[in-house]
Amino acid sequence: MRLAAQVVDLTKFYDLGSVVVKALRGVSTDFPEGDFVAVMGSSGSGKSTLLNLLGALDRPTSGQYFLGGRDVSTLDDDELSAMRNDMIGFIFQSFNLIAQYSVLENIEVPLLYRAGYPPIGRAEREWCLELANMVGLGDRTDHRPFQLSGGQQQRVSIARALVNDPQIILADEPTGNLDSTTEAEIMDILHKLNEDGRTIIMVTHEPSIARQTKRQITMKDGLIENETLIKQSIPTR
Repeated sequence: MRLAAQVVDLTKFYDLGSVVVKALRGVSTDFPEGDFVAVMGSSGSGKSTLLNLLGALDRPTSGQYFLGGRDVSTLDDDELSAMRNDMIGFIFQSFNLIAQYSVLENIEVPLLYRAGYPPIGRAEREWCLELANMVGLGDRTDHRPFQLSGGQQQRVSIARALVNDPQIILADEPTGNLDSTTEAEIMDILHKLNEDGRTIIMVTHEPSIARQTKRQITMKDGLIENETLIKQSIPTR
């Protein structure tokens, strides 16, 4: 079994002066390639902190995080940024689209942060158009976010997350702002991505969404309270 990511005795403390908040207090777990994990827990349980560390958006206080077999703690900021851009795609509850950019331009954003900042070429633009078509927005590539529904904006964020062909997709409440019909459509896209072999780690408050994944991690007080296997993981791509 190959691992997409692994955390070993991970801690994250925030020194607020009068008090130290222990957001993570020693978390260890594996994320096999092709896994689809729901991370659950009440507010303050540590699930968002864990997702931020998995996304290399923050560094742990102690412990180890292995991404694609590499110890993230050994990387400098530039190496970490490059690895994050190449290996991880992000999907956010609030979409985080750039208001003045078109659908196509929003999808292209991660390409702008490559080492050396090379211009976007014809083949890459065609790939972005292909992604727009894949998420059902091929006829809206010139639209701005305010011209799209919430579900359509989330589709843009999914396409943007895929533009660098990442191994891991981190999704923070990806269906939290959507109606039930659109929620089902977004989950269908995530299932298809997982069936293609991508590893998906998703924070959610919704038990009905968590039940659609392969594994559920429940967190409490900065620790993993339990892990539940829902479905057997598929082979890696």
